[in-house]
Amino acid sequence: MSNCPAPFCPGVGRPSSLCCLPSTPPRRRGRSPQPSDRTSAASYCRFEVGTHWDRMLSSTCYVSFTYILYFSLLNRESRGLVKHTGGCHCGAVRFEVWAPHDLHVFHCNCSVCTKKQNNHFIVPASRFKLLQGDSHLTTYTFNTHVAKHLFCKTCGVQSFYKPRSNPDGYGVCPHCLDEGTVRKITMENFNGKEWEVSMDQHETIRNMSIV
Repeated sequence: MSNCPAPFCPGVGRPSSLCCLPSTPPRRRGRSPQPSDRTSAASYCRFEVGTHWDRMLSSTCYVSFTYILYFSLLNRESRGLVKHTGGCHCGAVRFEVWAPHDLHVFHCNCSVCTKKQNNHFIVPASRFKLLQGDSHLTTYTFNTHVAKHLFCKTCGVQSFYKPRSNPDGYGVCPHCLDEGTVRKITMENFNGKEWEVSMDQHETIRNMSIV
């Protein structure tokens, strides 16, 4: 593998970790050489992962891509995040979420949260991944219809939802997490009966869904 001397790929502005390619594209066995207009590292780097996946797998970009994923994982761990897993009661819905060992959980007293005891902690959407069960989920909305209350069709359990306060993130129910990764839970009461006033007065809740 050659080392790209520039911090960004010439002409396309991509990080050098994605363009550390040889000056001449590797010739595949049984195939003719690449066209001459693709022989420079800059032009050879002009690919989209989605449409040229086979090229990435056969080039040194795959190694760089692996390093990016590896250092992304290290970055999450350096922020004190751990991977929690969880799901509904019947097991049809499963998810994973990156969050601290010590969870900051909201206890809301609005009408729906009181009925279903919706204690939850908030994470950015990028730190939440639904592993299985998308077809098993059904959605309930009311009033502004911004919040999306997601329930398993089989067992009726809500293990996560899209909160009105943070529609760009997820509210995850700590009681639906698997055992072994939560160290401490700190509960904060949120006055959902006066939602607009409470949101205006709260200093941090909107930022909880931002990476």
